[in-house]
Amino acid sequence: MTGRGGRRLLRLLRLRQGAVPWERQRPTWREARPALIDEALKHALARPSGNWYVIGSARDITNRRPFGRTVAGVEVVAWRDSAGRVLAGPGACPHLGAPLKDSRVRCGTLVCHWHGLALRGGPFAGWEPFPAHDDGVLVWVRLDRAGGEDPLERPVVPARPRPAGAVESVYTGTGVCEPEDVVANRLDPWHGAWFHPYSFVDLAVVSTPGDGGEDGFAVDVSFKVAGRLVVPVRAVFTAPEPRTVVMRITEGEGAGSVVETHATPLGPDAGGRPRTAVTEAVVASSARPGFAVARATAPLLRPLMRAAAGRLWRDDLAYAERRWELRATGRLPG
Repeated sequence: MTGRGGRRLLRLLRLRQGAVPWERQRPTWREARPALIDEALKHALARPSGNWYVIGSARDITNRRPFGRTVAGVEVVAWRDSAGRVLAGPGACPHLGAPLKDSRVRCGTLVCHWHGLALRGGPFAGWEPFPAHDDGVLVWVRLDRAGGEDPLERPVVPARPRPAGAVESVYTGTGVCEPEDVVANRLDPWHGAWFHPYSFVDLAVVSTPGDGGEDGFAVDVSFKVAGRLVVPVRAVFTAPEPRTVVMRITEGEGAGSVVETHATPLGPDAGGRPRTAVTEAVVASSARPGFAVARATAPLLRPLMRAAAGRLWRDDLAYAERRWELRATGRLPG
């Protein structure tokens, strides 16, 4: 690669010299104190959510077909009206209980496929809508009965880069665990280079909650690009509400970019075990002029970004599921 763009790219990348084998990297188990992680988790769980739950990507909710998800045991259906506004409510038809997620949307109206009952988003025939919020990346619904908190008018949405200057991607996976197990996983940054050596190297936690008044875990880490090429950054992990953890790049390439992890309780599986959906939103930005190319090719990048998130969450959901199993049987250390 030659030219000004090539020189810029090379300045961002670093070639690792003398890569340390996985088993010889510095152990982090003494620093990853269970009491410290538990304290951060307690602070996260004590924050208000206003009874808002992420149900999915804003791109997945259209005016062509309804979107269905069970949240905290509540069947939810969502769709867009003809103006693009998100509407949501109970997922069972109030007439005879048909699954509205399998129905049709015509001209912004949800029409039940059993007997034709039409819903336009307002109260009708015993059907009462749920408050819904489209933040441009994700869609949330407010379930006051399930949440049991004082309701908030809007969900606690993290600050993000401007949509016009960013590339976003959303991945969703499901595990046998509870939201707190997902949040605890994300509030343990020490596992990154050990558990995900294909993505992270040279990880060091430089501060923890309470250090210097900071409310989060600050981490110096290098993201693997290809071979020995890496991008070093500083990132800070915070939990703005009980089911959300945000990783924000504060220094290095992509400063201001965020990775949001949202944990949504679904309901028990056939064996009575809890199930949780993990919705991870990556909102990436860069001040580099060449980032315009990334924005222009966003439709091609999104599947790659989702695949990368899926690989990480294959492992992290196993971590969260193991934590829930240990908690459920009274065997969780610490």
